This record gives sequence, structure tokens and C-alpha cells, in this order.
Amino acid sequence: MPSKPIYLGLLLWLGVTGHEARADNCRLSISQPQVEYGIIRPEHADERSTVAPGTRTLHLNIQCAQPSAIGVRFNGTPADGQSFRFGREGRFRVRLRHALVDGRAVQWAVAHAPGEATSGQLLPGKVLLAQVSGRRLSAQVDIDAELPFSALQVRSLTLLEGQGSFEWVSSAVPLNQ
Repeated sequence: MPSKPIYLGLLLWLGVTGHEARADNCRLSISQPQVEYGIIRPEHADERSTVAPGTRTLHLNIQCAQPSAIGVRFNGTPADGQSFRFGREGRFRVRLRHALVDGRAVQWAVAHAPGEATSGQLLPGKVLLAQVSGRRLSAQVDIDAELPFSALQVRSLTLLEGQGSFEWVSSAVPLNQ
């Protein structure tokens, strides 16, 4: 009798929070509060490598009443210094791309690490600060998840989750700390 295929449902949940400051009065929004990877079939994966179900894209906006320095943090359970936990064994990365402040391209700096090069990746415990002030930040958010092949070895439909939230960080976080 042929064995039944094993299916693994992957779901990455992202919640949104916004930090309000009296002087800046900014609001953060994101295009969708959850990202679903769907069902992953083990027979489509190579047991010698990790499984990467693909990049998912969201859009992040921060709107401020007055021109402000704009910082962004992603709060999630760290998997390591470069990514966040996805299920028990997996991880996901969050990257800001094509960011604009009031229509101008954004260069990022890591708060508390002046001069540190950054590609827009949101790292556990770190804040990315836009190098220009403004009223409106818009950015594409790319989310890339990966799992070891062993995470696909389940006997029934299994839900894996990664959780986190985006946070607007006020101008009270100076670049030189």
C-alpha cells in the first residue's frame, strides 16, 4: 500500500503595533496582518537542504503629523542575531526595501551603531533609522522564511508560526548612542 504524502501547513503571523509620541504623533500601518505560506509537501523538498517557501511582500507606511526622524523596529523571538524564530526549528528574515520618506529615497542607519552598514534588514533588538526626516515613510517589506528539512517530518497537517510586530520608534533614539 503506498504511503500517504505528509503535508505541512506553514503560516507566518505578523501583528502590527505603533508607538505614539506626543511631539511626533505618528501612526504605523501595514498592508496585511498575516502572511500565509500554504501547504508544503515534503516530496518537493531536498532532504539535504533547507526549505525556503519563497519571499512574501507587504507594504509598511508611517504617517506623522509633523516632520520627524523615523525609526523602525521588528519585535519577534530571535532565532539568532540575523533572523526571527519560525516554528521550533525555522527562521525568517525581515527586510525593508524601496523605502521613501516624502518621496525621497532612504538610506538606513542602525541606531546605537553609527557607521554600521545596513541593507535594510531588521535584526533582532535593532532599530533602523531613516537618514532623512519627514512626514511619511513608505517601504516594501520582504519576508523570507526557511526551515530545515527535518521540520517537514510530521504525521499530520501541522501549523508552524512566526510572530512579531513592527514598531515605529520616535526621534528620541539618537543615532550616536
